[in-house]
Amino acid sequence: MATPSLLGVFAHPDDESLLAGGVLARHAASGGRTAVVTATWTPDSHRAAELADALRILGAGEPRLLEYADARVPASAPGRPRFVDAPLDEAVARLVRHVREVRPDIVVTHDDYGQLTGHPDHVHTHRVTLLAVHAAGLEHLYPEAGEPWQPAALCLATHPHAAVGELGALLADVGKTVRSVPDGRVSATIDVRPWLERKWAAIAAHRSEAERRRSLPGILSRLPAEARERILATEWYTRLAVRPTPVDPAGSGELTV
Repeated sequence: MATPSLLGVFAHPDDESLLAGGVLARHAASGGRTAVVTATWTPDSHRAAELADALRILGAGEPRLLEYADARVPASAPGRPRFVDAPLDEAVARLVRHVREVRPDIVVTHDDYGQLTGHPDHVHTHRVTLLAVHAAGLEHLYPEAGEPWQPAALCLATHPHAAVGELGALLADVGKTVRSVPDGRVSATIDVRPWLERKWAAIAAHRSEAERRRSLPGILSRLPAEARERILATEWYTRLAVRPTPVDPAGSGELTV
């Protein structure tokens, strides 16, 4: 069976590598089409250049940028609104265009909390992606964005309570809040150790972040390799089905909940 095509949608350059680098590398190595959309920063920025290096390592194509400003770094997109302030319909339309161009089977994005730290851009990316994935399959929504395409599933990169441990302590040490989910919300626990070297190389490609003390790439870069590998070796996802359930001609047509 062919490897499903995969589109990652994340808030900032480096989120793709930190949250889904193992799955992206695994899909690419298996021959699956992979791509990544990033909500913030512009193509001429240093962060976009680092993103291009990271995606090349992961086998996820060229950067696709929505070109909004980071909520905390207005200079990331001079003259553009912050992603969290942009008109919702505009942001959804921009993302729908990418979904219809890539035509992925699965879309991966942040969970409802914004994956651990609750950064406002992460939370907003989750919301915009949820809307765009549904809208992409409807022909009368955003017809200028291309032919309709409905992904089969939306997977939310997440972190269960049971696995916060070591990483949670590291984030707390630099004043970051930890937002994990109940273990029962995790649909898939994926061992990405076979792709760990590639995942870490992609994270390290975000050089400007690796130099920062409070950023996750910076925290990880200061750890012994063994501790870093323990933290990065597993990825967790909550899977949401998004394609409508086919109608059963013999059914009653009643709604069952």
